[in-house]
Amino acid sequence: MRAFTYVPVALTLAAVMSTAACGSSQVPASEANAAVAAAAATTVQDAGAQPTQAGRLSVWQSAELGPVVTDGAGFTLYRFDDDTASPPASTCTGDCAAVWPPVPADGATAGQGIDSALLGSVTRPDGTRQLTVAGRPMYRYTQDTQPRQANGQSVGGTWFATAPDGKRAGRTEKLPALSTVADPKLGDIVRDGKGRTLYRFTKDTAWPMRSNCQGDCLKLWKPAEPVDVQNLKGIKSKLISTYTRPDGEKQLSLNCWPLYWYTGDENPGDTLGQGIGGTWFAVRADGELSK
Repeated sequence: MRAFTYVPVALTLAAVMSTAACGSSQVPASEANAAVAAAAATTVQDAGAQPTQAGRLSVWQSAELGPVVTDGAGFTLYRFDDDTASPPASTCTGDCAAVWPPVPADGATAGQGIDSALLGSVTRPDGTRQLTVAGRPMYRYTQDTQPRQANGQSVGGTWFATAPDGKRAGRTEKLPALSTVADPKLGDIVRDGKGRTLYRFTKDTAWPMRSNCQGDCLKLWKPAEPVDVQNLKGIKSKLISTYTRPDGEKQLSLNCWPLYWYTGDENPGDTLGQGIGGTWFAVRADGELSK
């Protein structure tokens, strides 16, 4: 296996914004009485535990994702989109690495379906060597409690099971910047380009457009970024506009209502923010609340 030196990387994202008139000029937002919900508990690896070696890698034929790389015990190996493959660099450290334990490079071998030429290693900031596949650093997910699970697939829109060629396993086509999806309980609701459910805060106003989610509220509810109106599906472009928050940040609005995503939604399609405090709700394509 080839060894590489860890190189920090930074990624920047650009959003294309459109504007529309939503009532009179904006006025400073009042302080919100934000609804606070306890985040779901996350199982993390014992900080003192010895990392488990990968052993002999193999391929699991998942009915949903297709071929997936697993370690010698049958646990799915994941890749992180914020990492890089050329040169290999791991950006998951600290709390991230507690939830997504890096797979040690030592002792890893190629089993059936794995090209040994694609196996390598990268040196992490703490000096340990992490396994790479086609240059991509490999991780396990602490929420996978049994072999042949892939509970980490698409988490945060950045974590994916690894295919034998080092690419994402499963469907990889990009979602529109804004689209609707059929939820079994809520019907058709709006999601962003990462598959995250978007919400409205009933203490906001549309005319004039105003966000009343400030301070501690923003720790749980993140303003949705503006989108390119040419990259929509199931939503009328005339309903899309941009709200300028009191701190100058630009926020996506739908039919003049500011939109947010919920930090408690760990996976695309989650709707754990629905009904929190009786003030937060997913939205329909016309901007109305989905209840």
